[in-house]
Amino acid sequence: MEPPTSTFALLEKAREGDEEALSRAFERHRRRLAVLIHFKLGARDSNATEDVVQETLLRAFRAVDRFTYQSPGSFFRWLVSIADHVIIDRARYHARGRRDGEETPFRSESNPNGPEPADSRTPSRLFAQQEALDRLLGLLTALPEHYRQAILMAKIEGLSTAEMAERLGKSRDEVAQLVFRAVKRFRALYEAAQT
Repeated sequence: MEPPTSTFALLEKAREGDEEALSRAFERHRRRLAVLIHFKLGARDSNATEDVVQETLLRAFRAVDRFTYQSPGSFFRWLVSIADHVIIDRARYHARGRRDGEETPFRSESNPNGPEPADSRTPSRLFAQQEALDRLLGLLTALPEHYRQAILMAKIEGLSTAEMAERLGKSRDEVAQLVFRAVKRFRALYEAAQT
């Protein structure tokens, strides 16, 4: 049996109407999702990444009743597939150069009828989370491309060695060695940044 704070348990509570449980499920995966989106966008602007994360979570919120839990990691994979669609829609939107009505901005002075974000986090907490995310992104960006991709696939997307081997066209042993070296280099960069 899974612990009551597992994603599965949180989603079950959300299905029973507990919106706080759904928020906690989203928050549990937000950082990993932001890292993955950042590199999928090739973003230099953290606002672009945050916009895609927000739109992804909004779409997931609207469609959560259509999600079926299959195994550990299936919720994150579902969020990633939504993010992929958001990124594609965003690219199409920018390619057209005009607003198509797909985006739903949250309530603000300029959009008083927009939906209210369900976010009770304090500004200082948000700032600290953004700083931590920026440090992580900086370390990942400092890695050679093949190491960064290995870490993104193994640690962020949660792919198995077999899945990575298939995607990269390498043997499982080669992939395992690549991930080992990538993590070792990442740790060295992390330790150097701490001094």
